[in-house]
Amino acid sequence: MTTRYLGERITRNEDPRLLTGHALFVDDVDLPGMLHVAFLRSIHAHARIRAIDVSVARERPGVVAVYTAHDLGDYWQPGPLLVPPPPVKKLLAFHERCQVPLAKDKVRHVGEPVVMVVAESRYIAEDALDDIVIDYEPLSVAADMEMALAPAAPLVHDDVGSNIAAHVVQEKGDVDAVWRDAAVVVQRRFRYDHGSAAPMETRGIVAEWDARAQHLQVWDSTQAPIPIRNGLARMLGLSENQVRVVAPFIGGGFGPKIMMFYPEEVLVPWAAMQIGKPVKWLEDRRENLLVMNQEREQIHDAAMALTKSGKILAIRDTFLYDTGAYIPYGLTVPLNAQCTLLGLYKVPNYYSEFKAVFTNKTIVSPYRGAGRQHGVFVMERLLDLAARELGLDRTEIRRRNFIQPYEFPYNNEIIYQDFTALTYDSGNYPALLDKAKEMIGYDQFIAEEQPRLRAEGKHVGLGLVCYVEGTGIGPYEGARVHVEQNGKVTVATGVGTQGQGHFTSFAQIVAEQLGVDVRDVRVITGDTAEFNWGTGTFASRGAVVAGNAVNEAAKAVREKAIELTSELLDVFEGDLEIANGRVQVKDLPEKGIALGELAGKANPLRGAVKPNSEPGLEATRYFGPASGVTSAGAHAMIVEVDPETMAIRIIKYVVVHDCGKVINPLILEGQVHGGVAQGVGNAFYEKLVYDENAQLLTGSFMDYLLPTAMEVPRIDVGHVETPSPWNPLGVKGAGEAGAIPVGALFAQALEDALREWGTEILEIPVSPNRLFELVHDADNSIGE
Repeated sequence: MTTRYLGERITRNEDPRLLTGHALFVDDVDLPGMLHVAFLRSIHAHARIRAIDVSVARERPGVVAVYTAHDLGDYWQPGPLLVPPPPVKKLLAFHERCQVPLAKDKVRHVGEPVVMVVAESRYIAEDALDDIVIDYEPLSVAADMEMALAPAAPLVHDDVGSNIAAHVVQEKGDVDAVWRDAAVVVQRRFRYDHGSAAPMETRGIVAEWDARAQHLQVWDSTQAPIPIRNGLARMLGLSENQVRVVAPFIGGGFGPKIMMFYPEEVLVPWAAMQIGKPVKWLEDRRENLLVMNQEREQIHDAAMALTKSGKILAIRDTFLYDTGAYIPYGLTVPLNAQCTLLGLYKVPNYYSEFKAVFTNKTIVSPYRGAGRQHGVFVMERLLDLAARELGLDRTEIRRRNFIQPYEFPYNNEIIYQDFTALTYDSGNYPALLDKAKEMIGYDQFIAEEQPRLRAEGKHVGLGLVCYVEGTGIGPYEGARVHVEQNGKVTVATGVGTQGQGHFTSFAQIVAEQLGVDVRDVRVITGDTAEFNWGTGTFASRGAVVAGNAVNEAAKAVREKAIELTSELLDVFEGDLEIANGRVQVKDLPEKGIALGELAGKANPLRGAVKPNSEPGLEATRYFGPASGVTSAGAHAMIVEVDPETMAIRIIKYVVVHDCGKVINPLILEGQVHGGVAQGVGNAFYEKLVYDENAQLLTGSFMDYLLPTAMEVPRIDVGHVETPSPWNPLGVKGAGEAGAIPVGALFAQALEDALREWGTEILEIPVSPNRLFELVHDADNSIGE
């Protein structure tokens, strides 16, 4: 019988390489004669460049080249707009302004590159930066979103005429018509601040130009190797076949590494072609915190109208989104926030308006969650406030508003980031809530444990929040499956991998179709020489889009193997099965042919291959979903707070997640654990702090506080499976689920722990210091 692989807890194929130090990362690339790059970056958030003197740097021994924007000639061009504006009915403004390779005439954020130095070593290149003199004319700074919208605010882009990068309204129903009938209206201002992905491996790129072969080889820590290849070929005047981009093992992507194109990605390959030697640049940690794309900051003024029984009538939300100095990734982040706010709930009337605002800060683009955190935070906080106002249990108000299983597919009507109407494919939201309550021990904690612990003087609280995660958007991915004559199988796909377990989960899909051992399936990702078409790894789409492409390719190979065996053995195809790497007759397993032998017969050295057939046991297939699929879940937490120091201890943490059919529970749980760790950091520890001059104050790990294994709790994960009817595997994405609701969860649980002070938490992140301030303010207001 065929061994089942889908749904099994199989350890990762890639781990032996990673654990023994044999995995290739960008910094491992070391080529003969390789040169190294350092960038002189702006020390001002906003300034005109009067003059640049690089003469001394060019004379330093070991310096090979020094480039300014003027040295680039026609190669100096703004980067591409990666995502165009969405087809919403009310797109009131959109001003495309994208980053440039090197600043010319004006700098718009601290850290923007101005001069590139290429030298024989990184040490020499860094020393040469001190030789460069730049005459700046400092300008007034737009450091705060609200101040940036003031009539007299300094303009980040003079030709725009304001700092509004975009203005979008989406609505459904008639909010005004039902608002006056509401029994309860809750209204608050919510703030979600800046954060960094802080990947273990920073960004890096190595480029080598072979003048004889007229071929450019690039190693890049990117989540999108094929679009990088295509873009570099276009910019450099090469054919796509002349450029090979390899995204090797990536030590954490999390979204910022999907950005195309960072200035360094444009400049390093160009310099390699100009000089004729390999060129390498690795981002240091200071640069990473300063200039790698950031995310998070939004300010929402939101209100919810409800009936006396707690049913949602309408929601109004108006918010500001800080896009930083440029907007290359379009409106993906605020659009996600706008759509994800609707959550798991029936919201018949909805008005949402946002303005994207240019500021003199680092570019903002998707980071794990990509705006979904903001929407979830606003909705879950409004529900908590409404429950308190109506005297309802926090879980009961959610249950009363859930979309029910029989109501799927459920059309929310507004436009999502895939430019289609936001429609949920499947789900069982009451089951998620019930399982989360059971796993956290909700009823017992409320009735028994919390009163007992409070009587002992302990400040403990429980949080339970819900969320949706839009996943698996298009446009497409592809895969090639090839059976070799030794019986092993090779799979190639265009997506890159940054720790998601693709080498294992894709192998499981193939093993399921072809009946081979999962260890005999070799998966190749992120190499444009191996697979020519694809988009990239982002938006929790790997399993949904690339996984289904792998499945379809493996299915085609299976059909070819059965058809060939039927001819060779003169057996009806319906009487054959694939098991243990063989195509064999059902109930007569000794009569069959191994897949490796079939691969040889499908690629004969003599004779002829039948017309309209393909040689070999190989197939390439593509999968392009019409729209995304929607995962959902619930997080629950019990936390203890020390009222003296406001330090916290997470006693128990539970995640219940529905991502459709689970390919590998072990890998899925690892994804969830990693997401929760980042969510904990974003909720309570991490914050990129800027001063009034848009100078980053938290530019090192001495200032930017990351949680460690001491702060991240044990995480118990439960699964509810509602397979998606919109793809053959029935899968949904899970890459961001762990991170999305954690801010809302912390706010609810900390409020519960500190309820005697009447503390209200309407912002993320909090910290021990900020929590102390909030409690102190609440205590003073009670005293008044």
